[in-house]
Amino acid sequence: MTNDTVQTDHPVHRSSSIQLLTDTLISQIAAGEVVERPSAVVKELLENAVDAGSTQIEIRLENGGIKRIAIIDNGCGIPPEQLRLALTRHATSKIASLNDLENVATLGFRGEALASIASVANLTLQSRTAEEPHAWQMKGNDPTGTLSPCSGGFGTTVDVHELYSNTPARRKFLKSEQTEYGHCAEVVRRIALAQPGIRFTLMHNGKATAQWNAHNLSQRCNQVLGEQFAQSQLPIDITVGEGANSLRLYGFIGQPTASRTRGDMQYFYVNGRFVRDRLLTHAVRAAYEDVLHGNRYPAYLLYLTLDPSLVDVNVHPAKIEVRFRDSRSIHHFIHQSVSRTLAQTMEPHTAADESIAYAETPARSPVSWHSNTPSPVSYGVEQKTASYGALFRQSREQEESHSSPLPMPATELSDLFKTNEKQEEDFPLGFALAQLHDIYILAQNRHGLVLVDMHAAHERIVYEKLKTALDEKTLQTQTLLIPVTLKVTEIEAGTALENRETLQELGFDISALTPETIAVRTVPTLLREADTANAIRNILRDMHEYGTSSIAKEKRNELLATVACHNAVRANRSLTIPEMNALLRQMEQTERADQCNHGRPTWTQLGLSELDALFLRGQ
Repeated sequence: MTNDTVQTDHPVHRSSSIQLLTDTLISQIAAGEVVERPSAVVKELLENAVDAGSTQIEIRLENGGIKRIAIIDNGCGIPPEQLRLALTRHATSKIASLNDLENVATLGFRGEALASIASVANLTLQSRTAEEPHAWQMKGNDPTGTLSPCSGGFGTTVDVHELYSNTPARRKFLKSEQTEYGHCAEVVRRIALAQPGIRFTLMHNGKATAQWNAHNLSQRCNQVLGEQFAQSQLPIDITVGEGANSLRLYGFIGQPTASRTRGDMQYFYVNGRFVRDRLLTHAVRAAYEDVLHGNRYPAYLLYLTLDPSLVDVNVHPAKIEVRFRDSRSIHHFIHQSVSRTLAQTMEPHTAADESIAYAETPARSPVSWHSNTPSPVSYGVEQKTASYGALFRQSREQEESHSSPLPMPATELSDLFKTNEKQEEDFPLGFALAQLHDIYILAQNRHGLVLVDMHAAHERIVYEKLKTALDEKTLQTQTLLIPVTLKVTEIEAGTALENRETLQELGFDISALTPETIAVRTVPTLLREADTANAIRNILRDMHEYGTSSIAKEKRNELLATVACHNAVRANRSLTIPEMNALLRQMEQTERADQCNHGRPTWTQLGLSELDALFLRGQ
């Protein structure tokens, strides 16, 4: 044996001694986390301005924030004797104990922002409280800490010049002026959406680029996100629990038809703090699963409020991510809340005092879409008003008295609209007038003309019926003749054991053979042909990250969507007026009837004003 020295590719640096870093170098290292680019400076200073109770905030940028960033607020201000302390690392007025840290109610709290910014730029801090006759200012990089009086209104002004002036290597990584300004403007939008009661003014190179006056949440949403989102939004406000255990989700979600090719209009706030959290994003995305194309992104503006002790906001240097104490419950609450709102895009009519049920015989059912192929589910129509029931019976009697079905004259439907305004309100989609090219249904309601894609609409109806029928029965499982064994990581094995009951609810019977091997003995019947190993790995990954998994449900729904698509009424199929009306009524009673299973719209409205404009009426 020889005593040859093992050679390494990378030499190990051995310092002669351990030494403390200087305060300046410590601040510059901290600035690497806090001051990533100009927009990070804007974020930190705006959060401080909001925490100060400001009602007006002005943001002045030059050269995309690289040359200058000035944040001017009218908040409570900083007493002159504390200005020096405000520029010291980890000095803050927002927390004083571990209990305060576990119940953070402010946006900023760590107290390192001003010191970090001052270490990589020229910073001037100016402030005036209500008790002071004039303002005071101090230079951030002044080692003497000299205070000087100055003129200024109530509040605080932080003026940052020449970002990274003393660290030119960092400055080389910045992008163009327009790019950096875009990031700064996005930060201002995020905070403005969370603080509708504050007036924001954004200026770039001496020109005002945005100004949002103090308004309520709905108006601020319209101001910042634009008219397009305002016209396609659905309000949401759901609260569960009481007291410290209550959860509230409110805001606006975009209709599926207003989805986007990028996820650039997704704003989620937890206790007023903008976050990009995978758990929250996944919950919303899963709620849109049935109504959105896979390559489309929903638009939403959502606010989650909960007890601060149930969420940790101190898990990311930029405070952009959070960690929940009970992530599974949070995921379930958000998913169910958004799903419920999407399911109510078309309010079903209710008139219990006039409720009747009209059951068709199988041989002459006006809603039997496939005369030659038996339908997998029953399409009987239950109506809610006697007036429409009479109309439906009259149409059926008229149909039976002729050798071929005769549609109801459009004049009778028009008279019905004129004489029964309440009935119009009960049926949002109105009544059928005709069929266009055996593809679209033309209907009239009190607002104008309704156009319905009959295949897309019926596809959604069949799909929801199949899901309901399956949910009402016990999940069918199949025991594998030969169990599937999987080599897994320690984390995956632990996740499987911790969630064994949940996995059984999904139809999987999983047991541990060794610390790194699990056996799958039972799978859902619907997934018996699927790749069991891959499905289990994906489910365990979701459970570890989100506390739950929807993969089994997604696979089931994909199969049901295929069945529904092949069993829905096809284009170029001629329908009678009673059949068309029956389809409209079923749409009104079906959840998510505004979109088919692939995310396409099922109907659209042309209002009377739009029709008048087409024909230049009144001009």
